[in-house]
Amino acid sequence: MDNQKNVYKKLLPIVLLLLTTSNLFAQKVVRYDLYVKDTLVNFAGKEKRAIAVNGQIPMPTLTFTEGDTAEIHVHNLLKEETSLHWHGLFLPNKEDGVPNLTQMPIKPNTTHVYRFPIIQNGTHWYHSHSGLQEQIGMYGNFVMLKKSDDKTFRKGIDDLPTLPIILSEWTNIKPENIHRMLHNANDYPALKKNSVQSYVEAIKAGHFKTKLKNEWKRMLAMDVSDVYYEKILMNGKPSADLTTIDGKELKAGDKIRLRISNGGASSYFWLTYAGGKITVVANDGNDVEPVVVDRLIIAVSETYDIVVTIPSENIAFEFLATTEDRTNSASLYIGNGIKQLKSPQPRLKYFEGMKMMNGMMKMNGRLDDMGMSMSLNQMDMNVVMYPEITGDSKPKQSDNDPNRYNANALADIVTLNYAMLKSPNNTNLPKNAPIKELKFELTGNMNRYVWSMDNKVVSEADKILIRKGENVRIILYNGSMMRHPMHLHGHDFRLLNGQGDYAPLKNIVDIMPMETDTLEFNANVEGDWFFHCHILYHMMSGMGRVFTYENQAANPLIPNPKLAQRKLFADDRKFHFMVENDFATNGSDGMIMRNRMAIGL
Repeated sequence: MDNQKNVYKKLLPIVLLLLTTSNLFAQKVVRYDLYVKDTLVNFAGKEKRAIAVNGQIPMPTLTFTEGDTAEIHVHNLLKEETSLHWHGLFLPNKEDGVPNLTQMPIKPNTTHVYRFPIIQNGTHWYHSHSGLQEQIGMYGNFVMLKKSDDKTFRKGIDDLPTLPIILSEWTNIKPENIHRMLHNANDYPALKKNSVQSYVEAIKAGHFKTKLKNEWKRMLAMDVSDVYYEKILMNGKPSADLTTIDGKELKAGDKIRLRISNGGASSYFWLTYAGGKITVVANDGNDVEPVVVDRLIIAVSETYDIVVTIPSENIAFEFLATTEDRTNSASLYIGNGIKQLKSPQPRLKYFEGMKMMNGMMKMNGRLDDMGMSMSLNQMDMNVVMYPEITGDSKPKQSDNDPNRYNANALADIVTLNYAMLKSPNNTNLPKNAPIKELKFELTGNMNRYVWSMDNKVVSEADKILIRKGENVRIILYNGSMMRHPMHLHGHDFRLLNGQGDYAPLKNIVDIMPMETDTLEFNANVEGDWFFHCHILYHMMSGMGRVFTYENQAANPLIPNPKLAQRKLFADDRKFHFMVENDFATNGSDGMIMRNRMAIGL
């Protein structure tokens, strides 16, 4: 008996070593080293400063398989602070990459290590969350693959040849100057887009009364985006050819899965394909039942997985991404042979849009109650400006027609909307959990370029306390005349879209003007989580909130919470300088513009 005990004692360390070794092998650590460095680029005719990672823009595609452990070493070679946020990922709060909220910024000439388990799959992306760095190159693809034996593995979809694509924009103007001009209500973007609605243009278009009414209500000229970009990029290029994939030459009948992320700072993109229909198979990294459409619009920071087919031999079919304002685009030609172009989207009918806005706006700038419930991108007020939907003349629908803004009811073109998305799996939240309901109005002022929630910016609002284990329901109403892609960090939410138990899971909801949308999530990961508009200049102007868990442990990466909060709040408290000359009075007027006030000099 004593001999047996001695044998067991001798074997125990070996058994423990074997168990530990097998556990280490089971958790594969995938390491990336990212070197963040200043560079010069010439995307649009002028050499300009950009930020490259490992010498490239966009940043390298990071690929993992569910079950891996990610270990990412970020080497900051800039002369300024930086950070990286892993968009849409489930991870410990201290790894989320929001400076002054989940970690302190990565200082120049230092290295920060992010380490977290990969516990999901799907198409995601990553980007800087520091200042306006995202606009000048700090964005990249982040792909997490399913295991081949995963129960959710879909043959004919998850095993297709795949290409990750990240869309972005480029401007030769420094992002800081764009931000300043937006706060100063500058007309530069409209001039560059040829979208300034002058009296001369109004008379030519037969909309002189529309223009007069617009001026009487002191409304700005109609537009669907704020910033003019010289170039649109698809994986860093305005145009590219895809003739082979996974080492095989593409041929007729081949199906390809495109993992598309919108890494733009403020641009929405229409996605169309010269080879025919688009099949949507995933959104925000989550599977959806396949939906066949003619086109879709991808919001800022959203991701869509789509499947396209090469219909014939000896032709390369254009996959086209066009900005919502239709001023620019980028192309990918899929297949071998003569290029088959997709018809470009026609110029918007701005005066029709102006007339629509005049009918909705009160003299105080608030919206009239239209007496209809809008949600889930089904009713697009901008549809009155789409010539491909409404034709060259004014829409025939009366103001009382409920379908007057429904693109799918007005035309044969099928446009994706959120009501069409359905999860293949039950997405219900825990049934017996308490429910916390929150309501927010998305608010803003285009003249001063202040974007807020319930008329308060981040620095004016307290953190929102939630309890671990409860179900949080958020009802969002967009009372502004701009779209807002609202992003929740660290959690997926169910978007209540009429699909019942199979409501789609998302981390971004694009809320159009006058829409009301409802989302819900289970509070299951403690920490401070950002909830904000993902249009970069809206976020930096204050449109967001912070969710925080009651009685949570202190974050070891935030040694001085009060200092971190002051730095976090500084983003929407910045001053914007402007000088005006008035020749009529032979004087000069100067102003310091701040997000919420104007102080005369």
